[in-house]
Amino acid sequence: MLTDRQDAQGHAMWDELHGRAAEEICERDDGFVESVPTRTYFEPFDAWSRGEREAMDLVRGRVLDVGVGAGRHALRLQAQGHDVVGIDVSPKALEVARLRGLEDARGCSATQVGPFLGKIDTVLMLGNNFGLTANRRRGPWLLRRLANLTSPDARIVAETRDVYASDDPAHLAYHERNRARKRMAGQVHLRIRYRRRATPWFDYLFVSPEEMEELIRPTPWRIRDVLGDDPGGQYVAVLEKRRR
Repeated sequence: MLTDRQDAQGHAMWDELHGRAAEEICERDDGFVESVPTRTYFEPFDAWSRGEREAMDLVRGRVLDVGVGAGRHALRLQAQGHDVVGIDVSPKALEVARLRGLEDARGCSATQVGPFLGKIDTVLMLGNNFGLTANRRRGPWLLRRLANLTSPDARIVAETRDVYASDDPAHLAYHERNRARKRMAGQVHLRIRYRRRATPWFDYLFVSPEEMEELIRPTPWRIRDVLGDDPGGQYVAVLEKRRR
């Protein structure tokens, strides 16, 4: 779990919830920075991307929302009658999600998931949270871990971005920098800042559908479908377990 001093995103969400407009700063290890309005974590359903909206219809059974944040996906599914467990490393984000009505919000990182969460039928990794796979080594390990705690017909509904859709010179140079370091092009090393708080540095992964297929090949998962038509490369992948 993050300390209060590290909980930049959580405090931004807290301020946004209480009427103080907030923006978090994403700082990459090459010096590139960009701001993200915190209100996006509170957007109503009709403001979501096409991929996210379509993904809601493919959720079934008991749900694990990995990186639940302010709870926008989890709360919609809970309202539809799903049993939803939301996990996050941000204590303040969990507090926000609970205040907004999420019944089961727990402090837990993606790498700590296990049988204590109970049997899961759908794993949500929306809001680009497929990025929590982090890199070529952790990705298959985490996906196998998720396979072990899910039902035989389980799904993962995961959002990410195809970095090859970008023509921004700053991003293209970063891709080349990654390749020179034997990293995946979309493996981002970053931290989140808000006012006087900053998270620790961490890896976050963006992949093309082809790279996702390569990443999941040594795991029990396969790509069932790809949703979304964003020219910027944003998409949602639906993974299912391979039939034995």
